[in-house]
Amino acid sequence: MLAITPTVRNLLILNILFYFIDSSVFNLKGQFALMPVMSPDFHIFQFVSYMFLHGGIGHLFSNMFGLIMFGPLLERVWGPKRFLIFYFVTGIGAGLLFSGIGLYENWQLAKAVEIYTQNPTPDGFADFLSKHAEAYYEYRLQFVNDFEVNPTNSMYIQQSIRDVQDVYQSMLSIPMVGASGAIFGILMAFGLLFPNTELFLLFVPFPIKAKYFVAFYGLFELYSGIQNAQSDNVAHFAHIGGMLFAYILLRYWGTQKSNFY
Repeated sequence: MLAITPTVRNLLILNILFYFIDSSVFNLKGQFALMPVMSPDFHIFQFVSYMFLHGGIGHLFSNMFGLIMFGPLLERVWGPKRFLIFYFVTGIGAGLLFSGIGLYENWQLAKAVEIYTQNPTPDGFADFLSKHAEAYYEYRLQFVNDFEVNPTNSMYIQQSIRDVQDVYQSMLSIPMVGASGAIFGILMAFGLLFPNTELFLLFVPFPIKAKYFVAFYGLFELYSGIQNAQSDNVAHFAHIGGMLFAYILLRYWGTQKSNFY
């Protein structure tokens, strides 16, 4: 690992400082985490502010470890200004891709809520929960069974409508935080610029070249994002977004050869 460079050091300090403020002084996530676009709490500045907030000390540590492991060499190659531009472009790009996919999913969910509200039935209710809120389905299993026994009971019908609306509202209240998108962008850049550098990783008993590590990680994130397990709270498409925007930016810079290095 190279000595920490100025921009990496400043980003490290800012992330630690905001984590301390958020966890000990003020709750910053309520205003500055990246909310779903359809949420009334969404603001455009959250595409930047979310990068400096983290869900816990482990989340912060893993991102900052990646920053200090791979960031200094890139900053030495590009210089502080270009490295900082890269960091923010990939971080914002990660938020854009994540939000775009989330917008489509929430729009689909809103349509499902509307369809169910127009025709509330026990089978429709069970199908809605199994598709959109599996954990909530298990929690409400007794109600589902009671509704099936009493399909015309107005109280059950109205409660089921409130439940599907609550599922929709809960999806609009889930924030995204973390520098992971920018860190995955840094990882992508490292793999592209130094593809044959051998990395020694924990729990892997042999060195692996950076290009293979990045390719494997990217494919894993794509698979995990498509699987989209409801119990998985990792923003896989944000990671993919960081890598995608890193690739695009590097290719653009590659056409500006006189200014690249």
